[in-house]
Amino acid sequence: MVISFEEVSYRYRDRGMSPVLGLDGLNLELEEGRMIAVLGAPGSGKSTLLQHMNGLIRADDGLIRILDFRLASGDGKKIPAGLRQRVGLVFQNPEQQLFEETVEKDLLFGPLNFGRSPAEAAEAVRRAASFVGLDEELLGQSPFKLSSGQMRKAAVAAVLAADPDILALDEPTASLDPASREDLMQRLHGLTRMQGKTVLVVTHRLEEIVAFADEFVVIKDGKVLFQGTAGELVHRQEVLEQGGLMAPSSVRMAGMLAAQLGIEPAEMLPDAAALAEWYAELLGS
Repeated sequence: MVISFEEVSYRYRDRGMSPVLGLDGLNLELEEGRMIAVLGAPGSGKSTLLQHMNGLIRADDGLIRILDFRLASGDGKKIPAGLRQRVGLVFQNPEQQLFEETVEKDLLFGPLNFGRSPAEAAEAVRRAASFVGLDEELLGQSPFKLSSGQMRKAAVAAVLAADPDILALDEPTASLDPASREDLMQRLHGLTRMQGKTVLVVTHRLEEIVAFADEFVVIKDGKVLFQGTAGELVHRQEVLEQGGLMAPSSVRMAGMLAAQLGIEPAEMLPDAAALAEWYAELLGS
């Protein structure tokens, strides 16, 4: 098990206000080398879950095991050495993550801080920028002069340049156009297939990730509501409704066609191409 949450609870505390429960005795086990979608409505606890993974926030109760690190509620706020090198977190808002004068300096920060030589760091930056589709001509610019989509790519590249074993991304496709969303998901999927990395993606858009993730986790009220495959999730209407999610349009369309034809719906149709192929087979049978 590469990631394990055991009875983990966390409360947000603002001065003058009652504590707000972010995680509520959450239990979760995840295997390495997989792409995992973490889904749920706003305020469900999915971002809180991600922030625990590299020690950005620490649990009030429970135990978290990540790789060979152990984060217990009674251990205080000290971050285990090496945790943030091996678990990279991409924030929901990239402007909270980028801080240097240029994009290149932001991308260099991680590998240099974790002991790479200048030459190794420069090569890591080149690979990371290329991976996310960030033009090299943008590296010399201020990150705050980039478009919102370019800034988000720069934030992902900055974490990738440090070469973490686990990559956790909070709403990484926000502000990207549909083509760029699909492209990024394909690239993240490639990290698991070609490099064996573990990738967790927090999103509220089931449709954009249903064809790429190996496993799906739905969070509601700080607890795991569902854990399973895409095929299992898209046909669990009660889980989708409780999780504030909508089945992919291809699945909804297949369901309507199946009802009209009086047949069982297809088990899993992740996109329009799969829907068209399934319908063509029906017409030919």
